This record gives sequence, structure tokens and C-alpha cells, in this order.
Amino acid sequence: MKNFLWLLPLVLAACMATPESNTQAAVPAPAGDDMPTSTHTLTRYHWQLHDAVDASNQRLDALFGKTDKPPLQLDFTTDQLSVHNACNAIGGDYKIVDGHLVTASLLQTMMACTDATLMQRETTIKAVLRDRPSLIVSTPGGTPLLTLAAANGQTLTFAGQPTAETRYGGPGETLFLEVAPQTVPCRHPLVPDKTCLQVRERHYDANGLRAGEPGPWQPLQQDIEGYVHEPGVRNVLRVKRDPLKRPPADAPSSAYVLDMVVESEIVKTPGAKP
Repeated sequence: MKNFLWLLPLVLAACMATPESNTQAAVPAPAGDDMPTSTHTLTRYHWQLHDAVDASNQRLDALFGKTDKPPLQLDFTTDQLSVHNACNAIGGDYKIVDGHLVTASLLQTMMACTDATLMQRETTIKAVLRDRPSLIVSTPGGTPLLTLAAANGQTLTFAGQPTAETRYGGPGETLFLEVAPQTVPCRHPLVPDKTCLQVRERHYDANGLRAGEPGPWQPLQQDIEGYVHEPGVRNVLRVKRDPLKRPPADAPSSAYVLDMVVESEIVKTPGAKP
């Protein structure tokens, strides 16, 4: 079964949360309690839901219920925002007007969802974004916080996690990697029986159509930040490759960061029952 995800490029582009790299120093937040509320500030971080209260200052526990998804997340480019880890991916144009976040018509995927937590996240964040919430960015204790306060009293607070571009100091090189459904044995001096992703590079034209021949299959001797492999699933990933300024000895000289899952296919193993 194939699942092609060339849907809502506005919504789905380059906004997956990524873990911190072990080879890079933490990115310090600007000094002081307040940060300039600018698009530059917003684009430097993945904003993950940290706290949420209603008009009576009661915590909105429904947004933090049981789910296998990471926290509700906002990501910004210079003129677009996207919402992740709700039921559907959501996105649209935005601007900051007199300290308020003003969004244009929001687009979203149309996936049905049975997870009550994800459904509540979607309902709440859409209502807040459409309400022209006040927007405040601060750094109490050095942690960047983004606060959205709606007119109905709901207040959502997001903690900032530096993006890969912020951590690595540049936009990185974009490339497409096809990941084979099964991992392969690979050598590692400290890990016996080590297995690695098997990947090959794919190429696409300006219209998103495959172009040319794929590169050779080869083991990838490192992880792809933000990507969790499921055995038996073949994926095509759009990734950013960022050079590391001071990689440890015998370590990779660059980091791979997941940007977008372009194509996904469940591949039956030989002899498997239907």
C-alpha cells in the first residue's frame, strides 16, 4: 500500500521536530527576559506546547492526554506558519500586527482521527489562531517561550527548541533519500551486530516528478534526526544535510535531518502471510 504525501506543501514542509545533536553546543537564547517579536525570532525554533490554561487559569489537560505523538508544535517561516502533532497538519499565511498573531485562511489535510487528544489539539489551536491572539516571546531562565493569549481567556505557552538551521548555522543541503524497508548489517567498532539504514539518493524535477536514475544502495552509518524507521516500510525522505563544524574523531562530518516524508509504502517480506 502506497501513501503519497505531496499534500499541502505549505503545511507539510520542513517542520519536523528534531532532537539535539550530540556534536553541537546548545544554542543560547538572547539575554534578558524579553525577545524581539520578529519573524527572525519565530523561525529559529520549533515551538512545542509547554502549558495551556483556560480563562479560569485551569490547565487544559485534554491537550496533554495519552497519545504516541509528541507535543503540539508550531513552526514558522518568514510569512507562513504550520501546526504539527494535532489530528491534521494545518498551515497558512501569517503576520504580526500590533503584538497580535494574525492568520489568513488556514489550510489542512483531511485525515479522520480517533485519538481524542489529537482532536482536541486541533480544535483548540484552530480556534486560538483564528482569534488574533496576542503574541509574546520571552526567555525566563534562558528558555525561549512563545505565549498565545486568545480573547476567550485561553492561553497557550510553547517552549522553543532550536531548529537544525539554528543549531548548525545554515540551511543545509536538500536531498532525497529512499530508505529500504529493512536495515542491513554494518560495521561499528563499538557496537557488535550493528545494523544501519540502507539508502539511495533519488532525484526529482521542479514538478515533483522522478528524474534520472537513483544512486546505488549503501548503508548509512548514522541516524537521520527526526526519523524513526519501521521495519517493512519503504520511505522516500526529503532531508537536510548539514556539515558539522567540529565533528569528533571517526564520527560523520555531517548531520542528516528529516525535512519531510515524501512517499511511504508497506513492503511485504517474502513468505509473509497476506
